Amino acid sequence: MSEKALSNGERWHFRALESLYASAPVNALFDSRLEIVESGVARIHFMVDERFYHAAGAAHGTIYFKMLDDAAFYAANSLVSDRFLLTTAFNMNFTSPVKAGPVVAEGKWISGKRRVFIGESRLLDSEGEEIARGTGTFMRSHIALSTLDGYGI
Repeated sequence: MSEKALSNGERWHFRALESLYASAPVNALFDSRLEIVESGVARIHFMVDERFYHAAGAAHGTIYFKMLDDAAFYAANSLVSDRFLLTTAFNMNFTSPVKAGPVVAEGKWISGKRRVFIGESRLLDSEGEEIARGTGTFMRSHIALSTLDGYGI
């Protein structure tokens, strides 16, 4: 779907979610940027460097989890304009270690539109090879998006 095909409300909601992501204190730790492509699809562009390495010299699983969870979460929350979703479960599969360089987390909504949402995501290295995959379950919370300081443009 092109940016032009989005309604003004969708466009505003997507940009407000991107702003929310950027405002989260935890994201100051990462060189990352959220992009909501269309309803149900999100991408996070980020850089891996040695700060995220484990003792064997590759990225620690924490960065895999964070980016996979965030991509699937924002893909699902792109469908919900009134409430913040919460992760209730997340499963991951690691397929390849990653070292320094750019990585993209691609998230996609799979099912659910009322209370519980299911999303999946994958990490792609700079050559477009999949290095990890995850599936998450997200639930509507009682937190109104409009009450969160970072939600807006």
